[in-house]
Amino acid sequence: MKRLIVLLLALVVVAVGLSFAMLNSEPITLDFYLGELSLPVSLWLVLALAVGVLLGLGSALGILTRQRWQLNRLRREAASSREEVSELRKLPLRTHN
Repeated sequence: MKRLIVLLLALVVVAVGLSFAMLNSEPITLDFYLGELSLPVSLWLVLALAVGVLLGLGSALGILTRQRWQLNRLRREAASSREEVSELRKLPLRTHN
């Protein structure tokens, strides 16, 4: 059921995107310093979205890498602590008379 809902939602998004592209098919020329490029409005928007997604993934990659490194360090520390506690439990208890 969840897959069907996701599929229907994806179809609606594609349909809206295609209708938007058809309504905004006029070319727009952007002048870059080294040249100019003329593409339809809808394609410029898709390119802007793609660049935004790539920048977002790039910034998240640094955070995720740092968190994974910290998680591995904490796991090693926890394993070391568990081993130390296990060894301490093996020691005999001394009683004071």
